[in-house]
Amino acid sequence: MADSETDPIADPIEAPSFAIPLRPERRYSRRGGLSYEGTTVFVLTPDSVPGDADIDPDARLCALVEGVLGADPYTYGDWFDLPMPVFLVHDRETRDVFRVAVRDGRIEFHVLPGTDSGGLSALYDRLCDATSGDGTSGEDGTDGEIGALEPALDGADVTWRVACRTDADR
Repeated sequence: MADSETDPIADPIEAPSFAIPLRPERRYSRRGGLSYEGTTVFVLTPDSVPGDADIDPDARLCALVEGVLGADPYTYGDWFDLPMPVFLVHDRETRDVFRVAVRDGRIEFHVLPGTDSGGLSALYDRLCDATSGDGTSGEDGTDGEIGALEPALDGADVTWRVACRTDADR
């Protein structure tokens, strides 16, 4: 089997389906903790992260994610004290909840037990609209440019590769 990190599930020109092959299950410990068994992560890798070489690519991707999440229909937060940005995201239109992380020049969508493909696809579409570079309107009514992205990726023309990684791939 091909390495799932480099084997894209969609041609960069075609929209990925975000079909969820493995759903995590919640496990509650007797001590009151919560953990998840099984993982599915969609990894979005830009063909390049244009911009000022003095600004960390992860910082630019984080600004992109925050700019997109700052618009409707999202409620989100970065409540975790981690060495990388991790957002808990709620899409009020699709009613999906999932985590989004930024690391190593990639954006990751972490599936939770109740996550459906619709919310993942919607966020992907908005990220594509924000990085289309052509200033055209997206299907969701965004204008392709989000002011909060400067100096992140505003006006950049980025192509995204999407790969799916599960526990079964390890």
